[in-house]
Amino acid sequence: MPSENQAPLRVAAISFLNPAPLMYSFEHTQQLAGRYTLEYMVPSQCAANLLAGRADLGLIPIAALTPELAIVPGCVIASLDHVRSILLIVKAPHTLATVKTMAADTASRSSVAYSQVLFRHFFGTDPAVIPTPADVAAMLAQADSALVIGDAALLALENREVIESAVGPCTWLDVAHEWRSLTGLPWVAAVWAVRPEAVADPARLVADLNRSRELGMEHIDAIVEAWTPRIALSATSIRSYLTENIHYTLDDECAQAIQLFRRLAAETGTLPELPQLRFL
Repeated sequence: MPSENQAPLRVAAISFLNPAPLMYSFEHTQQLAGRYTLEYMVPSQCAANLLAGRADLGLIPIAALTPELAIVPGCVIASLDHVRSILLIVKAPHTLATVKTMAADTASRSSVAYSQVLFRHFFGTDPAVIPTPADVAAMLAQADSALVIGDAALLALENREVIESAVGPCTWLDVAHEWRSLTGLPWVAAVWAVRPEAVADPARLVADLNRSRELGMEHIDAIVEAWTPRIALSATSIRSYLTENIHYTLDDECAQAIQLFRRLAAETGTLPELPQLRFL
């Protein structure tokens, strides 16, 4: 427990389905009460709050990592192949080689940056990015392609026929699968990152976050039950997403994937250089 003079760590957390297992101890137990205070927001806001000093710990896109922040070992939001929740939808007759514009849900910097790396490094193109709310039909009315993430992407897949009846035939690309096919490495979206100077007991922080992940994976049924009323997906779809599409353990392959992504992002002018990963 923190000392009397040690304030709880301020946590910037993501209000999407995919981090739910990582958040289990925060949301379903009292084990972390007194050590942490939570505020929920979209991934890009998590990063902004952490970098501005308005939070001490954040679940942030890997695109937002800086040399000043340290990654907390053990936890990640990643995918070993298809993720379902990061979609690049290309309107016919366009292909990846002919796309000139991409309407993008900018709730996650990493998703936009991954798409830019794919276009710039692997396909030799550079579509203009148009920041747009996550409404696929409206996005494709003004651009050749649409990038949607998180819960909006899962819902778009469920409503694919309705969307294509409005905008015409489209090619639906899972960005995580494209990344895996091109690099042989996992797709990594986000990590727990911290301002190291704010942490009095690093070992306790690492243990707390990893135990929360373990409990979350042990209680998937409870998470599915909690989320079924909150999102227009079946319990079966939610369960398969959390257990088959998302990978939650930060292993060596995931670390290699982060390093490769940041190197390619720097080489293509997508993101600033990140010389090396810093771990707590």
